[in-house]
Amino acid sequence: MVDDDAEIRKLVAEYLTLHGYRVSVARDGTQMRSALETDHPDLVVLDLMLPGEDGLSLCRDLRARSNLPVIMLTARREEIDRIIGIEMGADDYLGKPFNPRELLARIKSVLRRARALPVSKGAAKRLRFADWTLDCTARHLIDAEGVIVPLSGAQYRLLTAFLNHPDHVLDRDQLVDLTLGREATPYDRSIDVQVSRLRQLLRDNGREPRIVKTVRNGGYVLAAAVERLDG
Repeated sequence: MVDDDAEIRKLVAEYLTLHGYRVSVARDGTQMRSALETDHPDLVVLDLMLPGEDGLSLCRDLRARSNLPVIMLTARREEIDRIIGIEMGADDYLGKPFNPRELLARIKSVLRRARALPVSKGAAKRLRFADWTLDCTARHLIDAEGVIVPLSGAQYRLLTAFLNHPDHVLDRDQLVDLTLGREATPYDRSIDVQVSRLRQLLRDNGREPRIVKTVRNGGYVLAAAVERLDG
């Protein structure tokens, strides 16, 4: 739990500990990095507004180095804050003030989906599509030149949702449930941001995409053939 408010850190730590979680707290990026090295957490709850290096910068740094799930907290409820958080690689977001029960529910949902990511026996280890290869074990992309492109947990889930349903239109509600583990709200545009971000990673022209296409009043569809590889 990374937050510069000591009362919030104490409240969240006590509440999550009461529900069986081991909790480490940090007030800034320096303490967060120290805790990551010593405590090896399964998930980070990260405040947006922090002294020094802010939450967006820390999230971007985390995402460049690992697939550790991140739930972003923001005291401001403007949509742009949520969009930027998702673009930086956050797996979910929650506005302040928040109910600890809702945070607990979000944590359970993100962890449940993160733990479901490992490939089961008999499943393809790699998926090849449109000059890209998804390594399902390492959970990263590899381009045609062999360059590795890291993915956040939500980006990985979104891409695998498309790759497991090629040529099948997936609407926003389905994609929100698959990637964030909750129902879409009427004004929640986070999945559109995720799709846009995924297109950027795939170098897929947003105006005329050839891999992930928009279906008007329907959702999105993967328009590329998918080859499943075991080795």
